[in-house]
Amino acid sequence: MSNTKVDVSIDGALAAITLSTASGVNVLSSTVLSRFSEALTKVRDTSGVRVLTIQAEGKVFIAGADIKEMADFSERQARTYGEHGQAVFNDLECMPCLTVASINGAALGGGLELALACDFRIAVKTAKLGLPETSLGLTPGWGGIGRLRRLIGPACAKKLFFSAMPISAEDGLPLGLVDDIVNSAEDLTSRVSVFCKSFRRGGPRAVALAKRAFMDGDDVGAFVECFGGDESKEGLAAFVEKRPASWME
Repeated sequence: MSNTKVDVSIDGALAAITLSTASGVNVLSSTVLSRFSEALTKVRDTSGVRVLTIQAEGKVFIAGADIKEMADFSERQARTYGEHGQAVFNDLECMPCLTVASINGAALGGGLELALACDFRIAVKTAKLGLPETSLGLTPGWGGIGRLRRLIGPACAKKLFFSAMPISAEDGLPLGLVDDIVNSAEDLTSRVSVFCKSFRRGGPRAVALAKRAFMDGDDVGAFVECFGGDESKEGLAAFVEKRPASWME
């Protein structure tokens, strides 16, 4: 069973969930998925968080699901594990704050599925990204098939699914698999910090509503709901008065 730890830190508008293990290889067992879910709940329940970074210590971002745990699964156990991971990653995708996967090393299988559930992905250019499940006689089970298809299109997604071969983050950039790359792990933290600050213009509630509309397609519903709070009043007043809105200060 994986001994991967999941730690949460919150500093005002910025939150981070960090995965780590003594071996440097982070794995998503059922227990780790539960810990990750608890971490998401803590961030979601903390007011004022605007950006959540998912990061990992060690030589990989996340190596994937726990192979040892899955080795003797029955179909019933596989369903439980699959539905558990799906639910956790759906919660990640639906977080009201913006989410950024900070990828150093490999993000494979469930590791890439987790990253795909984030709004953005920034990676060291040599990081390996892939869904190698078919090489194990398996398929991705935590939403990665649909998310990857929507992100990079069916043709490119099929190549990753069916070949089971990873690609570098540098090769994934033009496909849209990652949003930005850096040269080394030392550059990753500062680049992610700059990237996160680029979203300070957007009102936190408006961003959360826009994220919801992006997923459910209800643009009008989100627009209407904006007028049920004070944020839109402040934003419109700031525009008329030619000053920054309060959330930008």
